[in-house]
Amino acid sequence: MRIAVITGGGSGIGAAVAHELAGAGWRVVIAGRRREALEAVAAQNPGVEAVPADVTDEASVRHLFDHTVERHGRVDLLFNNAGMAAPAVPIDEHPLDAWQQVVAVNLTGVFLCTREAFRVMRHQQPRGGRIINNGSIAAHTPRPQSIAYTATKHAVTGLTKQTALDGREWNIACGQIDIGNAATAIGGGAAGGALQPYGEVRPEAVMDVTEAGRAVRYMAGLPLDANVLTMTVMATTMPFVGRG
Repeated sequence: MRIAVITGGGSGIGAAVAHELAGAGWRVVIAGRRREALEAVAAQNPGVEAVPADVTDEASVRHLFDHTVERHGRVDLLFNNAGMAAPAVPIDEHPLDAWQQVVAVNLTGVFLCTREAFRVMRHQQPRGGRIINNGSIAAHTPRPQSIAYTATKHAVTGLTKQTALDGREWNIACGQIDIGNAATAIGGGAAGGALQPYGEVRPEAVMDVTEAGRAVRYMAGLPLDANVLTMTVMATTMPFVGRG
């Protein structure tokens, strides 16, 4: 039985990935700060277990992984999915506390969960596992007025590459999925209008979040001697390639 841990599992992409993995026979532990949302996802998906956790809190992250190992014996997959954005404002109006909140979730949270997963995967038998980080199209190309989100997602790319490099010795694979305009609380708002670089607000194409779940399921299902280092899955006609 393969065991997965998904952060931000109570809604959106995390919930979609939990559904796909459970359907493929994985045992899935979903984590997040909203117990009710986690339990609702678990109730709809046999094989999914809800464990409330705060990815910005070191002790909470340690408990999440200790609980998973105690209950299931190992961790085969971590999907670092928890994330947040800040309000769109000019750089000189961006509050420090908003910056720090985004950094805490999108970057420090990914580090803390990666560190715990690495610890478990390095010492378990059979040794190894896979870590998949939810980057974003913002890891390559920013939207206007999104400095905190863009900076953290660019940093996740560096974290992904470092983990992939350092994991080689221990049979730990690491890759990143960059998702564009999935129908979630963060990405789905583009359908109603998103600020464009030339100043207009225009609606953008949005894809079903199920496709993001299916993409992660593919990455997760590879043998450990193969790895998708980066994957981009996006609404086909969203303004990203070329000039929009």
